[in-house]
Amino acid sequence: MAQLPSIPKGTRDYSPEIMVKRNYIFDTIKSVFKLYGYLPLETPAMENLSTLMGKYGEEGDKLLFKILNSGDFLAPVTNEEIEGRNIPRLTNKICEKGLRYDLTVPFARFVVQHQNELCFPFKRYQIQPVWRADRPQKGRYREFYQCDVDVVGSDSLLNEVELIQIVDEVYRRLGIRVRLLINNRKVLAGIAEAIGAPEKLVDITVAIDKMDKIGTENVNNELREKGLSPEAIDKLQPILNLSGSNEEKLLQLETILQNSETGLKGIRELRKVFDYLRLLDIHIEIKLDLTLARGLSYYTGAIFEVKALDVEIGSITGGGRYDDLTGIFGMKNMSGVGISFGADRIFDVMNQLDLFPKDTTATTQILFVNFGEQEESYCLPLLKRLRDNGINAEIYPEAAKMKKQMGFADKKGIPFVALVGENEMQNNTVTLKEMQSGQQESVSIEILIEKLRK
Repeated sequence: MAQLPSIPKGTRDYSPEIMVKRNYIFDTIKSVFKLYGYLPLETPAMENLSTLMGKYGEEGDKLLFKILNSGDFLAPVTNEEIEGRNIPRLTNKICEKGLRYDLTVPFARFVVQHQNELCFPFKRYQIQPVWRADRPQKGRYREFYQCDVDVVGSDSLLNEVELIQIVDEVYRRLGIRVRLLINNRKVLAGIAEAIGAPEKLVDITVAIDKMDKIGTENVNNELREKGLSPEAIDKLQPILNLSGSNEEKLLQLETILQNSETGLKGIRELRKVFDYLRLLDIHIEIKLDLTLARGLSYYTGAIFEVKALDVEIGSITGGGRYDDLTGIFGMKNMSGVGISFGADRIFDVMNQLDLFPKDTTATTQILFVNFGEQEESYCLPLLKRLRDNGINAEIYPEAAKMKKQMGFADKKGIPFVALVGENEMQNNTVTLKEMQSGQQESVSIEILIEKLRK
């Protein structure tokens, strides 16, 4: 027997039933993005490696999927180079393109490439798949969708506040209880200065960003491996474990970072955001978390992460401000800030908590049973009238046995079937059967439309 085909690890097929639920998530998120004036954008699945490399830090670069050049991709490589197995050098010669790692870097590339055509501040949303050569595990995939919303061309903290409002509204509509964690990379830079290791900022942020995954001891071991002195590590511990309200933490930080101009600027930015939020009716909990670092190297200001409260899973939304990202592509002084909703993890959370509306699985509202050619001719105009009134309707494509047709409706979760025989055609009626209760009634097409629209 031939072996069944399969798909790569870390990827998933999406059946129609799953797609209906996923589209519910996408449509909900998209509707909130539109409320705040964001416009849709799409970019290619593949980018030039020169666009992607060096934007995500050393660890991120390792997770990029590279695409072999077309044709004889080994032509520019010598036998000595192949035998030497210098993988980075070989990759540079045989791969010019890669699958996008996220949507933010392609967005920055788009802004720079089309800067003369855009109106700034430019607000866009983008819902597309991304790829990472990560080890697959629960809640972590190699191919997954991101729902990004970004504004570029403004350094106003109103943008950060607006993104928090978007998070609040999206999860209110989806029914997921969440906590939003916030920090600021300037504060982290100030902390690195305060412990006497400003040159180790990247190593510190990459390590402490794993705090909730690997624990304090393993983070400290990683910091030691990166060359931080025992004194610096000891000074870091009480700072990362500050307690109290958001304002109390900021007051303590002002003392700790009093000699760091960068750190104090980060504190002022955080305080301004909190001041704005107090004016708004925000439902989600917002917590200043100094262990939040967001390992990606392009963040320069506020950073966000959203955790589901009722399911053990990684962050389901994250982002932050990136003042220097477009500068990498030659466009200076173009500040941006954005967040990304992880659609796959949101799906897993909603599935586990049974939060999807019950009617999202029924794409068809009514199925017309097929009794033969004469009945088909009668039903086709009725189907058109139903569809013209926004009602999802279909007819079974052949005059099969009644049991088979009813089983089809039941398996697809279609709530109603229409039975049309000789009597119905004579009286211009339809016998409507509700699948769940089994009740039947004879109705006119006008009443049928009214019932189904309700």
